[in-house]
Amino acid sequence: MSTEDISIYYGKDGRPMVFIPAGEFLFGPDREKVQTEAYYIDRFPVTNAEYKKFVDQTGHIEPDHWRRGVIPEGKEDHPVVHVRWESANVYAEWAGKRLPTEIEWEKAARGTDGRQWPWGNMFDKYKCNTGESEILTTSPVSKYSPKGDSPYGVADMAGNVFEWMGGKYSPIRMPLRGGNWLDGAEQARTHARRMHTPHRRNDFIGFRCVADTLPK
Repeated sequence: MSTEDISIYYGKDGRPMVFIPAGEFLFGPDREKVQTEAYYIDRFPVTNAEYKKFVDQTGHIEPDHWRRGVIPEGKEDHPVVHVRWESANVYAEWAGKRLPTEIEWEKAARGTDGRQWPWGNMFDKYKCNTGESEILTTSPVSKYSPKGDSPYGVADMAGNVFEWMGGKYSPIRMPLRGGNWLDGAEQARTHARRMHTPHRRNDFIGFRCVADTLPK
C-alpha cells in the first residue's frame, strides 16, 4: 500500500487516524496467523501539544518534565512522555478511544507479511529514532514519515518512544511496544515487547490510541 492510498480520518480529539481493515496477519516472532476485526489507530503518537489540550480541559496531572503547564521549548510536536499507563488510559477515554491491544498495535505496525520493521526486513537507522541514530532524545512524531511508515501509513512505530498497550489490566506489569530513542534496532522490531509497571513514568514511554469506530 502506498501513502497515496491511505485514508486519513480525524477522531474526537482532532488527531488523524488510519483505518486498519479486518483480516489475517502474521503475529509475533513465530509469525502466527491471527485474525483481527477492523479498527482505527492514531497515525502518530500523542504529542506534548495534544496532551496539553487534555490537561487544560480536564485538570489531569501534567507530565513531570513540564513546568507549571509549560511544555519544554521546541518539544510541542514530540511524543508526550512521563505519562503512566493510568493517565494514558484516561486520555484515551476522554478522546472516545482506548489503548491498543498488542495484536492491534502489531498489525498496524507490521502489515500482513510479517516484516521485522514497519518499512521492511532490513533495519535502516535513517527511518527511525533508535540508539543507532544517535539523536539521544525524542524527535518530532512526523520526522520519519512517510519513509518510516508502516504498510498502512501509520508513523513512528519503530523507536522514538515505547507505547503503552491496553488489554487486560495488571497492576504489576503492562506491555510496551515500539522501542525508543536509546535502545537499539532489536527493541524496535514490530514484534518486540517490554513489560513495566503501569505506574512507571520516564523519558522513554508514550502512547497512541485506537477506536473500533471513528469517534465523533
